[in-house]
Amino acid sequence: MLETSARLLKLLSLLQSPRDWSGADLATELGVGVRTVRRDVDKLRNLGYPVDAVPGVAGYRLGAGAALPPLLLDDDEAVAVAIGLRAAATGSVAGIEESSVRALTKLEQVLPSRLRHRVKLLQAIAVMPSGGATVRPEVLLAVAEACRDRQRLRFDYRSHDGTAGRRTTEPHRMVHTGRRWYLVAWDLDRDDWRTFRLDRLEPRIPTGPRFTAREVPDLDATARGVASGGYRYQARFVIEAPVEVIADRLAPSVATVTPINASTTQVDTGANALDELVLHIGLLGYPFQVQSPPELIAHVKELTTRLTAAVPPS
Repeated sequence: MLETSARLLKLLSLLQSPRDWSGADLATELGVGVRTVRRDVDKLRNLGYPVDAVPGVAGYRLGAGAALPPLLLDDDEAVAVAIGLRAAATGSVAGIEESSVRALTKLEQVLPSRLRHRVKLLQAIAVMPSGGATVRPEVLLAVAEACRDRQRLRFDYRSHDGTAGRRTTEPHRMVHTGRRWYLVAWDLDRDDWRTFRLDRLEPRIPTGPRFTAREVPDLDATARGVASGGYRYQARFVIEAPVEVIADRLAPSVATVTPINASTTQVDTGANALDELVLHIGLLGYPFQVQSPPELIAHVKELTTRLTAAVPPS
């Protein structure tokens, strides 16, 4: 009886995943025969769970109904959810910090003791506020839905200098760098891929017609767009250090690093303040040269003069 109950719980957990299951696939996952799967499905139906038959594949899916099943998570899934809730408390999405803490508390209360101990270990992790601009949940959900359904997305957008405009895009995916949320999309007006900060974006509803997905940029191309796009200043540096050393210090979402030779690396990055660019690269601890933009070169010269004057003569 215990074995049968455990198998029914596992079957219910499998059916909760967003896919259609063939009887053969379920049998493989459960380690039983197809006829046993059919009997177990009938038992779930008798318990009130709406398990629908999928025509054409001799399979099953969990249908909509009044009696929804409980959320079933295996050990790794429960830990993953707890980590996500802990990270959500940093405040990168506006208004969900307190809700995330409440949800994490409820999760801990219903977990078995062995798993509750693992999740409580996460409390030892100090989670600092992200420091980035927050995104409203309704904006996040609207953009995610447009990406999922491949529907054109129109939105009002405020650039780094405060200029407002309207954009029409084919949204591809969202990127979270730990500090900010971005949308990677094909800009129909500029006929090119662009990245947009979600905290500067206001979707216009309803969304546009469906579109056929284009060949998307690779992860490196997306990272380059996030690293420099959407900032007031885009800068290039040459650093006297091997590329593997610099790549270990600068995440792809922060900068794009390119080897020049075995001991020199080109770094492309962006920021809204010149001091932020100088400080970020200067603290790496390696000799560097500023290649662009001209405003940054002039700013470094001025900063060097001021810092030299601040040192008492020897």
